[in-house]
Amino acid sequence: MIKTISLVVVVLIAAVLIFAATRPDTFRVQRATSIKAPPEKIAAVLSDFHVWQAWSPWEKMDPAMKRSYSGAAKGKGAVYAWEGNKDVGQGRMEITETTPTRVAMDLDFVKPFAAHNKVVFTLSPQGDATEVSWDMQGPLPYVAKLVHVFLDMDGMVGKQFETGLANLKAVAEK
Repeated sequence: MIKTISLVVVVLIAAVLIFAATRPDTFRVQRATSIKAPPEKIAAVLSDFHVWQAWSPWEKMDPAMKRSYSGAAKGKGAVYAWEGNKDVGQGRMEITETTPTRVAMDLDFVKPFAAHNKVVFTLSPQGDATEVSWDMQGPLPYVAKLVHVFLDMDGMVGKQFETGLANLKAVAEK
């Protein structure tokens, strides 16, 4: 009986390890919404880290979070670093591109795990509104693939993207 249980456990672990190895090497999370504001107004909000407290869902998860700003005041070269509780961790963002229709940044996490991701906000004018797409993607090393067998990145942060876009909509439509 113990041999059978041990064999089943070994087979299950092997199956998970093999399945994880077949998973993609990258992840992507994307959400979009329509905001009744011109792209330039939305891009101005996105490219100024000092304004993120008004709309970013992670800002409300730790009111005692330590924040620092460096580099350019806003736009390309602006840097925002944070250190907070277990819900927000520790990391840094740097804006790498700002145009009226696109804001791109590097997003580097230190805690709870190291990760180096790319974030792009795409702003597409559509009549009197702007379609705003929030896209984050990054590499998935093998250990992360193992975690993703049980926890999906889209499931972990997709809801925060939706909340953030709703908050951004409220700020930009004022």
